Amino acid sequence: MVSAAVLFLLMVGSVCGAAAAERERVYVTVLFRHGDRSPVKAYPTDPHQESDWPQGFGQLSQVGMRQHFELGQFLRNRYKGFLNESYERHEISVRSTDLDRTLMSAEANLAGLYPPKGQQVFKPDLMWQPIPVHTVPQSQERLLSFPLGDCPRYKQLMNETEHTEEFLNVTTTYQDIIELVRSKTGLNKTNVESVWSVYDTLFCESRHNMSAPDWVTPEVMEKLRVLKDFGFQVIFGVHKQQEKSRLQGGILLGEIVKNLSKMAVPDPKQRLKMMMLSAHDTTVAALQASLNVFNGRQPPYASCHIIELYRDGNGSFSVSMFYRNDSKVEPYPLQLPGCSLDCPLDDFVRITKLSISEDRDKECQVPSEGRDKEVIISLALSGCLLLLLIALLLCVICWQRKPVGSQGYHHVINQEVGEES
Repeated sequence: MVSAAVLFLLMVGSVCGAAAAERERVYVTVLFRHGDRSPVKAYPTDPHQESDWPQGFGQLSQVGMRQHFELGQFLRNRYKGFLNESYERHEISVRSTDLDRTLMSAEANLAGLYPPKGQQVFKPDLMWQPIPVHTVPQSQERLLSFPLGDCPRYKQLMNETEHTEEFLNVTTTYQDIIELVRSKTGLNKTNVESVWSVYDTLFCESRHNMSAPDWVTPEVMEKLRVLKDFGFQVIFGVHKQQEKSRLQGGILLGEIVKNLSKMAVPDPKQRLKMMMLSAHDTTVAALQASLNVFNGRQPPYASCHIIELYRDGNGSFSVSMFYRNDSKVEPYPLQLPGCSLDCPLDDFVRITKLSISEDRDKECQVPSEGRDKEVIISLALSGCLLLLLIALLLCVICWQRKPVGSQGYHHVINQEVGEES
């Protein structure tokens, strides 16, 4: 009896193992935030200004370089046997926003992912090789930089968000810290957004062992951190999250879904295996919000959202997602709401479609109700002005036609015959 049970378990194990082996990775998208950097700016009373940073504001630090080199090594180990051991230009495409810190992060990452081997070593004492990183001018970036400011409807949604009960409650609860920041930093106006930038500056300085002003206590930093995280939630959620996603992160999600669907169509000429995207914390948050898997916290330096496409044993395709926000542990599996961890591609496309706009330009317009009111008001004012002009014109005509002198009969001279009539 015991031997039969053992035999059954072995059979089950072998079947499960075979099923797992049949699942083949086909394509991967990795989106990551740049590594550790200097502050983007300083507040007016900040004792540490741009000259205190080796490369100035907003630049990748050596810590950030090491973070991405390590992430590249992680990707090398994770995709061993999937990606070629040495760099193969047809297998990977890399795109970055057009900022120093994201471009350099991508380059440091690729140094860890593809250390040169054999013929790719062009200088024996340099274990590095150049790999192309593509970008577009920041003014033209529509895929990796969020929130985009070209959408009137999104601006309206943000205004509505700032009048929600949740936003007002948070603002009221932390009004003391907002006022403290205003009085201590020299900023003329402080709100959730400006407090966020102050926290970022103080956080960068603390990571690089720079002294903080006396008013910056651990309690103050914790409150600022809470407000900073809430700032991310406000941008992509809190109020009408799905509509915000359609106007922001859904742009990137739509591109990713299109690529997944494309890779599921057999094509012998298709050799691309990885799309690498180097961007920002807001990019990662925007994508995760559009997938409804955002945890509400600022993505840390070098955090990485992974989307993997698999061909299953029966020929169908499925999608698995992971989030690496801590280099000390394995990436966390992410489950798309309404689907399994290994989500069938058809279901993944169907569910995410709700967050992807087919005509963003149209959806970015302010709803017709608001436009109708504006049209009605304009027509009413125009009508009143027209009536006033008509009334004035009639008065002028009547005044010009009014007879001068006597209202009775009068003589008219016949110019031709010189007779009176």
